[in-house]
Amino acid sequence: MSGNLNNTPLGYGWIAILLHWTMALAIFAMFGLGLYMVELTYYDAWYKGSLDLHKSAGILIALLWLTRVCWRLLNPTPKPLSEKPLENKAAHIAHLGLYTVMVALFISGYLISTADGLAITVFGLFDVPATLTGNEQADLAGEIHEWLAWSLIALATLHGLAALKHHFIDKDKTLVRMVRPESGSN
Repeated sequence: MSGNLNNTPLGYGWIAILLHWTMALAIFAMFGLGLYMVELTYYDAWYKGSLDLHKSAGILIALLWLTRVCWRLLNPTPKPLSEKPLENKAAHIAHLGLYTVMVALFISGYLISTADGLAITVFGLFDVPATLTGNEQADLAGEIHEWLAWSLIALATLHGLAALKHHFIDKDKTLVRMVRPESGSN
């Protein structure tokens, strides 16, 4: 993996690229697991296992999100390739939307998972303690979590379509620079 680890004003570095694609894959996998889980009944063999996996992965994705936000704050954001101010503003708002919906998903998932007063055990490695409890909380948080999950998938799909538009219609390097760093962009 040669090239820049850090972002430059011209493009993203390997760390930002890996964080981006790892989060993208994890989010779509979690969405698929969530769709599968809601079809299970209490007596299905994988009911508890899927819940534990979803909770543990959710905590790890939240930590990955935090890492990504810190990395974004510590590195320059490459300048937009579009010269259309409205398009750049829309992209900025969409990114803020993605980050905001993700953090709201983490919070609602935490509230669902800890409503019974039990900590979330993350793959047997550590526990995240329950702070707020109550069944009413779980019901409301569950509804919100579902709406947020669908919203995140819709925003992520829009984000992907915008990247494809940049690549195939605008013929700029917006998508390419999220696949690999530009060589010699130091």
